[in-house]
Amino acid sequence: MSKQQHPNLAYFISTDFAVFQMDRVYQWLSVEAYWSEGVPMKTLVQAFENSTVFGLFHTDGHQVGCARMVTDKATFGYLADVFIDEKHRGKGLAIWLMEAIMAHPDIRPLRRTMLATSDMHPLYRKFGFKDVGTSKMLMEIVKQDIYKSG
Repeated sequence: MSKQQHPNLAYFISTDFAVFQMDRVYQWLSVEAYWSEGVPMKTLVQAFENSTVFGLFHTDGHQVGCARMVTDKATFGYLADVFIDEKHRGKGLAIWLMEAIMAHPDIRPLRRTMLATSDMHPLYRKFGFKDVGTSKMLMEIVKQDIYKSG
């Protein structure tokens, strides 16, 4: 997937890092997000360049959200930096973004996918994520029998 248009709303998702508006992503993740406060721009760019990325854009051209999967594209992935701009929340965009992520060909074959969250458990449970042990933050999907034929 390089670009996917929302069927009912004026938004699209792109996996092309070249179109990301990193100044906006930096504002969200370094200033607004609790999990990455203060992250330097250089570090953020390197993290996105080395991940499978998902940018959420309004058709007016402005980036309104992002996410990235840190993955070997074979067995393991770690979902990080999922963010929707506050002005665009409440429209189901996080669900649509997660649908696109989980359907991506680099993500579908993964045996284990993990994430950490302190407040979005209901969203991630819709996609099969379960709590890891007694952790209040870690969640995972494990496809236990993915390699068994038959």
